[in-house]
Parts: sequence; structure tokens; C-alpha cells
Amino acid sequence: MMYNLPMLPTVSIIITTKNEERVIERLLVSIKTQNYKKTEIIVVDNGSLDGTKKIARKYTQKVYNFGPERSSQRNFGVKKAKGNYLFILDADMELDRNVVRECVLLMKKNKKCGLITIPEASVAKTFWEKVKAFERSFYNKEGDTTTDAGRFFDRNAFEKVGGYDETITGPEDWDLPERILKSGYKQGRIKSKIFHYERVPNPLKLARKKYYYALTSYRYLKKHGISPFSEKTIYFLRPVFYKNWKILLSNPIYTLAMFIMLTFEQIGGGLGYFIGKFKKL
Repeated sequence: MMYNLPMLPTVSIIITTKNEERVIERLLVSIKTQNYKKTEIIVVDNGSLDGTKKIARKYTQKVYNFGPERSSQRNFGVKKAKGNYLFILDADMELDRNVVRECVLLMKKNKKCGLITIPEASVAKTFWEKVKAFERSFYNKEGDTTTDAGRFFDRNAFEKVGGYDETITGPEDWDLPERILKSGYKQGRIKSKIFHYERVPNPLKLARKKYYYALTSYRYLKKHGISPFSEKTIYFLRPVFYKNWKILLSNPIYTLAMFIMLTFEQIGGGLGYFIGKFKKL
């Protein structure tokens, strides 16, 4: 399909990285092969010691060093961006070739749309990666209001609410979209997918990761008036699992393993929340 490029908005694709040489090129290739070409790629690296930046520079000259966390990296990337639309990605992803085009068309069709959710399909090899993919399949089946988070933003909407909250690491993916919606914008959803390459060595590593992300979660919960004992924070309260109970029963091994994995994550997240709140991190 041919485009009249000067009439099309630019999409700034912002990728945050730290030691991602094993996965970053796959994402960059998928961006370059999108059927919507008016894009710019901005990589914001947080002190990688491997070949991440060298690989990134094969695809874009806009490679920067900034930290210390994802929220500040993303905001920095937006300051360097020239696009009308902002697309926030992680290095371990890969895009369907229609993703950017679908997002732009939806934004142009609905002027009140401030953010777009893109379905994520997990790509897994190891057992525990497949268990995590099994969990995510419940959220992505038809979309899930509890866990959905936008990645594609209208720049005006993003800037209206001040971008990512740099005092939060982890729940910022929920915080920003919720603030944009509260400011009066609408949320859209496309059909094309992001492929997320799961990297899950074992439940203990997931628990440690959840612990770290939960250290500042009390700020997010307080800001939005969310109970720490809600379906947003307690995996086992999420209706999406029980609405799809037939899937749980038909996959007993993955179901059991998923509940073991989620128990580890719940313990790690709970410890992180209470320690972060107590120490005011």
C-alpha cells in the first residue's frame, strides 16, 4: 500500500534497554519491516555493558544513555522525540508488521483516543516460560480491564498528564494510562499483536523481580485509591481466571504450575509493598 508520507503523522518508537544484546535486534528488525514507514526509533539505554548500543546504532543514530529507571528513561526518550504519536516498547518484543499502521489509523479515526492497548502474544521455550504464557493468555483472550496497559499514545494526551511518574517503577505501566483516561481521553485496542519473548528462568527469579517492582507500588495504589487487597494486586482475585474455569480444568499441569508461580510472585510483591511503604522508598 502506498502512502503520501508528508500527510502522515510521525510515530516515535521509544525503547528502553539495559544489557539487551540477545534480544534487541529482533525488535529493531520488526520495526524496520513495518508497513507504516514514517517512524523514528529512539533507544534509551541505562548503562549497558554488552553490545546493546552497538546493535541499536545499526538501526538508528538516536541512541542515548539515561537512567536510573524505566519511567525516567521513557520520559527522556519522549523529550528527544519528534513524533505526533509515541510508542513505548521493551527490548524483548517483536511486532506484527501491521501494528504501527493499525494504531495510527485508529488514532486518526477517533480524535478522542489518547492511548491504545495492543494484544501481546507470549513466545515461550522453557517450561516456566510456557506457564507464564499460559497466565498471560487469559488476559489477552478478549482484553482485561484489570491488567491492560496502553503502549501507544497521542503525544498531546501524554504531555497533558506529565508523562510517566518517575517516582514509580513497575506500576507506571498502569498509572500513566489511568491518568490519561481520567483526563478525558478514550482508550482503543487493535487486533495486530506484539510478540513478547518471555524470559522466566524460575518462579524465584520472578518473585525477586516482583519484589523490586512492588517497592514503590504503594505510591501508585494511594494515588488512585486502590486497595492493596484488590484484583489489581492479588492475582487470585482476578475474575478472568474464574470466568475461564474450563480452560483451567482442561490444562491441569499448567494450571497447578501457574498457581505455584503466582504464589511466589504474590509473596515477593507483598514483601516489596510492605517494605517499600514502611521505609517510604
